[in-house]
Amino acid sequence: MLLAKVKGNIVSTQKNPNLLSHKLLVVHQIDLNGNFIGKKDAIALDLIDAGIGDTVLVVQEGSAVKQILGHRKAPVHTMIVAIVDQIEVKT
Repeated sequence: MLLAKVKGNIVSTQKNPNLLSHKLLVVHQIDLNGNFIGKKDAIALDLIDAGIGDTVLVVQEGSAVKQILGHRKAPVHTMIVAIVDQIEVKT
């Protein structure tokens, strides 16, 4: 599981039939202070109505996505599973 920030939306005129009712977002991994890590963005399936600027938890594993969707027909590797309200770290 990764901590990430939503950077944008994906708009597509054509989609795989198993993705027609789902939203796709651009996410980028962040650290616990909200700083971006690395240089790569990812496209994530969103079923929880996240928006641009939200901090989210993301899974990047096919079997976790399959369990959440209930089937393996959708070509998805990355999925948003939670919106993070607050991060508290005890040292």
